[in-house]
Amino acid sequence: MFQRFTEKARRVVFFARYEASNYGSPCIETEHLLLGLLREGALAKWFPGQSNVEPEIRAEIEGHTNHRERIPASAEVPLSAECRTVLTLALESSERLCHRQVETEHILIGILRVETSLAAQILIGRGLKPTDG
Repeated sequence: MFQRFTEKARRVVFFARYEASNYGSPCIETEHLLLGLLREGALAKWFPGQSNVEPEIRAEIEGHTNHRERIPASAEVPLSAECRTVLTLALESSERLCHRQVETEHILIGILRVETSLAAQILIGRGLKPTDG
């Protein structure tokens, strides 16, 4: 699945895995992808002039997440079904827009299209809208 992802998009997934293991989550969820986008710096252009958006989003996720014992870095952390859907939608968005690779923007579109996810709810609450892109 990840062969068409750019290096930045792959790093988002890597950071999401890191965040999931830090939270002790048994799988990578959409909110971990959102944290991965934050770590990669891929959200700043969608919130111009809002320098506090990263800590606010992180705090909002923290408020909805139960911390468990950290999972060792060597352990496999799978993608949740919702997260797989987001990445599939990102791939589809890339194809629909005639882009050769999946960029971080496509992951953002995928998140927004899974409107019931925690990550989408946080972004929609901040004014981003789902698209058909």
